[in-house]
Amino acid sequence: MPPHILIFNPDQWRGDVLGHLGNPAAVTPHLDQLVETEAVSFRNAFCQNPVCTPSRCSFMTGWYPHVRGHRTMFHMLRKDEPMLLKTLKENGYFVWWGGKNDLIPGQYGYRDYCHVKYQPSNPPRYRDLHSDTAWRGAPDSDTYYSFYRGRLERQPGDDDPHYLDGDWANVLGAIEQIKNRPAGQPLCIYLPLGYPHPPYAVEEPYYSQVDRHALPPRASTPEWDHKPAMLRGIAERQRLRSWSEERWTELRFTYYGMCARVDDQFGLVVQALRDAGIYEDTAIFFFSDHGDFTGDYGLVEKTQNTFEDCLTRVPFIIKPPGNVPVHPGVRDALVELIDFPATVEALCGHSFGYTHFSRSLLPLISGDTDSHRQAVFCEGGRLPGERQAMELESQDNQVPSGLYWPRLSLQASDGPEHGKACMCRTSRYKYVRRLLETDELYDLETNPQELHNRIHDPALTGVLHELQDRLLTFYQETCDVVPFDADRRW
Repeated sequence: MPPHILIFNPDQWRGDVLGHLGNPAAVTPHLDQLVETEAVSFRNAFCQNPVCTPSRCSFMTGWYPHVRGHRTMFHMLRKDEPMLLKTLKENGYFVWWGGKNDLIPGQYGYRDYCHVKYQPSNPPRYRDLHSDTAWRGAPDSDTYYSFYRGRLERQPGDDDPHYLDGDWANVLGAIEQIKNRPAGQPLCIYLPLGYPHPPYAVEEPYYSQVDRHALPPRASTPEWDHKPAMLRGIAERQRLRSWSEERWTELRFTYYGMCARVDDQFGLVVQALRDAGIYEDTAIFFFSDHGDFTGDYGLVEKTQNTFEDCLTRVPFIIKPPGNVPVHPGVRDALVELIDFPATVEALCGHSFGYTHFSRSLLPLISGDTDSHRQAVFCEGGRLPGERQAMELESQDNQVPSGLYWPRLSLQASDGPEHGKACMCRTSRYKYVRRLLETDELYDLETNPQELHNRIHDPALTGVLHELQDRLLTFYQETCDVVPFDADRRW
């Protein structure tokens, strides 16, 4: 029987908030212990788009966003496109899905993709943080677009051990499914959680677990003239320039507390696998879809077409089943989230039957090699006048009261802010090709915060030409896919 599979998929977790990667403020004991003993953590793992839906469409297919135009929150996987959960279901897995979507069109339903799309029998009692707006302050305040709420208070008389929101409900539902899994059938648990996606808010004990004095420095606010117009526009609209470092610290350690909560939830699910006697036979994948500014550059939330490491570098941890060789620890090789389906494919022992651009990570996991990709890629944005890619379906781009208005209003504007762009990143350099603005080039060894754009520096002319050639080769190799089944010509 192929291995059971746990896909633990938090939303918007930065790649640097992990204790085993040397962050002294990160409270991630369950993940740290797993990497020390039985798993591999990829220090340089990158998403293929810095917002939810395009990234998820990519790592669930092995296709880059440009292959089928998955560049917005409202263009999901259509019925004729492959999707990992659907493939596993067709190959005999019992697939349980508990959590958010941002992956398949709501009009199609979930029947083709899973046996159970979990809905808690006792829905959460607490109000949604997006719809409860009192915590935002006055519309003209410097907190209105900050996404910062802070400590979540329990309601009087509440003695439940968990703060009953959607994430907790889905985690507890996954544990029940593991206890009551079908006999003789491989199980796939898919847990796409909401945390640590802002608003930045978390309950005790997680709120107080983080040592705020141990937080690493945040990236400085740059000279906006040398950065993409999207960032300058968001900075103006979010109105956070008056924030003191003390206020930024409060926001950041709240985010770290949200990550601590997810680590604790992960530990509970892993313990459920042990209690059920299937831990050794389970492949565990832990990764986020993208990162978060969390105060870097004086910004919060994310963008759809800028590629700072805080947005594009993500946690990616894999524990293979017990019969697969593993050399536990941290790997420095460049990898992409797109490598996830090929790794599942290798563990299951059969081809998924279509062309993809994913590469199995098993040779890195076993320690047989220490290299994987020479460069990684991330892309986003739209063409001028491409209205279907403006995300006009969201009211936040037209109504200033919307929490996401600072970004979405720019995505719907006629300026260069939302222009197409693509990142090509090596271990040392990052090049960003921009359709409507000046390109970017950073030496990450001397300038890890990406504050100084050296696109016009003659000393890096050779590097620039090499990265431009890499980007051209990337698009040529991945520009389309030819179906395996041929059509009749008569």
